[in-house]
Amino acid sequence: MEQLPEDWQRGLVIVAHPDDIEYGCAAAVARWTAQGKDVRYLLVTSGEAGIAGLPPAECGPLREDEERASAKVVGVSAVEFLGYPDGRVVESLELRRDLAAAIRRHQPELVVLFNFGDIWARGYANSADHRAVGRAALDAVSDAGNEWIFPEIADLPRHSPRWAAVAGVADGSHAVDVSDHIEQAVESLTCHHRYLAALSDEPVADQARAVLEMTSGPKEGFAAARAVAFELYHFG
Repeated sequence: MEQLPEDWQRGLVIVAHPDDIEYGCAAAVARWTAQGKDVRYLLVTSGEAGIAGLPPAECGPLREDEERASAKVVGVSAVEFLGYPDGRVVESLELRRDLAAAIRRHQPELVVLFNFGDIWARGYANSADHRAVGRAALDAVSDAGNEWIFPEIADLPRHSPRWAAVAGVADGSHAVDVSDHIEQAVESLTCHHRYLAALSDEPVADQARAVLEMTSGPKEGFAAARAVAFELYHFG
């Protein structure tokens, strides 16, 4: 497993829901912002269908606020929501266009995505939103540099990121050492307090720490006590 390239200055993390970043790669984000990098978040939905018993009109704003708070913990101040319907995102030309437009607006060298495979692990299906957003976003990385595919966003300057890195994968090609940023990542996930409290009676801080133990443990073939793995895609 190789070191993920870090010779870049601006990154854009694109995910479907509030908390996706905190479950997957917030520790890496904390590392990058500590290096002085400009990292921004783009969320396709507001996660408004994510808390049982809490109507979407109340849930959406609450989860947006939790995401902004969690982003702040790891040094991210730019958090954008596209307003697609939680749980009903489809992989469409419209989604690709909106993601390509966002990439043009933010001009990242690295785009970070969340696991968009059909399964998390054998026997566990991945979320439909994760699949749709990740696949559309991977295509949008190329679309953002093409002047002909979406002429309706021609007013935005074309941009071609160098890489896309997919977090939340079981066995990635690359990794980053996050040994010094675990506590920030735990605090960042803990900011999703209302969401986590609805998932389990276990204390929220304990839930967050257990997640980070699972997602940022040692990686075979990578010399770090704690690491986050990514599957890296190269672009022109």
